[in-house]
Amino acid sequence: MKYAQITGWGKCIPPASITNDEISQIVETNDEWISTRTGIRARRVSHVSTAELATVAAQNALDCAGIEGKDVDLVLLATCTPSTMVANTASLVQKNIGAVGAAACDTNAACSGFLYAMQLATAQIRTGMIKRAVVIAAERMTWYVNWAKRDSAVLFGDGAGAVVLEASDEPSGLLASKIGCDTEDRNILHIANCGTDLNKYEPIGPSDLMFEGREIFKRAVKGMSQACDDVLSQAQLSLEDINVLVPHQANLRIIQAIQQKLNIEDEKVMVNIDKYGNTSAATIAIALCEAVENGLIKPESNIMSAAFGAGLTWAASYIKWGNRVTPINPPSASLPPCDKTGLELIAHSVSACKEA
Repeated sequence: MKYAQITGWGKCIPPASITNDEISQIVETNDEWISTRTGIRARRVSHVSTAELATVAAQNALDCAGIEGKDVDLVLLATCTPSTMVANTASLVQKNIGAVGAAACDTNAACSGFLYAMQLATAQIRTGMIKRAVVIAAERMTWYVNWAKRDSAVLFGDGAGAVVLEASDEPSGLLASKIGCDTEDRNILHIANCGTDLNKYEPIGPSDLMFEGREIFKRAVKGMSQACDDVLSQAQLSLEDINVLVPHQANLRIIQAIQQKLNIEDEKVMVNIDKYGNTSAATIAIALCEAVENGLIKPESNIMSAAFGAGLTWAASYIKWGNRVTPINPPSASLPPCDKTGLELIAHSVSACKEA
């Protein structure tokens, strides 16, 4: 049975940002309130669609792997903010990167989406059904934010990350994984006024993102910790064997709680929530890229990753890195210039939320 080695990685970070001080112009809050409770100091706002974010990340991952889109058998996009529902957004990304004839599919497990997608693509490679896949996580969460609600308005940002998986005889890539869903309290994190449950004859208005922070914190720490224990057991590893922890970037306190439960030192934990906020499925994909770029991930590193999201989905994965930590080719894709600030990009949505 083949392994699904990670041979390419790429990201897409929108240029416009909103700092905590700037967001205090929208809702009653301040930098101290946000940063001490979440670890977030800024978040990015996209001026382009989810498909465009995903395309840039995917192309840069292909460049890194030294392959072209035509070499890919599967384009799998993890997102809960697709550009279009029908046709799926992955099909547009497939077209944009020239992956002619490749299967294209969206998957939605919210913040756990990247790890879910990694498992799905890895399984297809390991069983011999495909040879190469590009797995992308892209989100435009600021599109859904209700800017009148402080508790959730300060949390989310936009971005994308991607990896290329290729069949290999080398024992590397995703080697152990545990995914699941705790539906007992799925209502504590959801967007209520979106989907076919709506009465289409009534006005939709601003998105109604429901977010019960305390309950989410408790369930996130419990679910992610238990999943990590399960994965370590599958892989027959001890905590001492883990070189890097790449957790979902939802809240610094959650990251620290997971870190404490796993007894992992600070220097082994990848944290970038301060720069980007919670980009849902994209957080781990972006963090994985930056962990390589920053030298945190080294050849043959043992990586533990965990996530928790709406549903309430959860996931944990053990990833064995290969020998290469430098791109074969430099990234060639980038977003078009943006002539607006982050606040200017969301101005219309802010007005709509305040009027609702």
